[in-house]
Amino acid sequence: MRTIRLDIEYDGTDFAGWQRQSGTIPTVQGTIEKLLSQITQEEVLLNGAGRTDKGVHARQQVASCALHSSMELSRLAHSLNCLLPPTIRICNAVHVTDDFHARFSATERTYRYFVSETPSALCNRFTGCANALLDVGVMQQMAAMVVGEHDFTAFSREERDSPAKRCKVTSCRWHRLHGMVVLQISANRFLRSMVRYLVHAMLQGGKGRLAPTLFQDMVESGTSSYRMVAAPASGLFLWRIGY
Repeated sequence: MRTIRLDIEYDGTDFAGWQRQSGTIPTVQGTIEKLLSQITQEEVLLNGAGRTDKGVHARQQVASCALHSSMELSRLAHSLNCLLPPTIRICNAVHVTDDFHARFSATERTYRYFVSETPSALCNRFTGCANALLDVGVMQQMAAMVVGEHDFTAFSREERDSPAKRCKVTSCRWHRLHGMVVLQISANRFLRSMVRYLVHAMLQGGKGRLAPTLFQDMVESGTSSYRMVAAPASGLFLWRIGY
């Protein structure tokens, strides 16, 4: 038995998220597990570093699993890529120590969210559209308020009585890149849909519809009387996993 680490990228548009689901619902984890089990002739269960939602993409998702198979890992990755749909790629497969766990060994997760200020037929699969010119200075001011350890219940789909509400955000900044407005945010962990709720609120600030002071109150109190909406999944990428 050996422990394997897979580095994976995917276009999440046509998948119901990372995590396997019952029945024939297509998920990234379920698709890889099925083919990996087929190749190795053993049941394979993956552990993922991040549970991306329906429609969310990954530049670097990391998964780990235990395998009896002694197949050379480069051959294993090649075989998987030959069978996987073109929207999922295995970028790397390596042997790791038995105590490695893709989720619990991770110390930091980084996401990027890409925003187009005007609609684009070519980019809409991988961006959220603001339909407005944005004040990135205001949005950057709001992003700075997020850094630190806070209760992010106000920016999540987690149940209000969930015991684990606090996340430590190590960096959060907006910048312009190749005609896009991009958020990069890193933290030790994220609540469900947290990044998308934060993005929507900061976009509202960039449009002059949400005062930064109200946003700061939401971050500091963990509560909100403001109607929260999640930004579209299409613009969000799991960008990097730190160990």
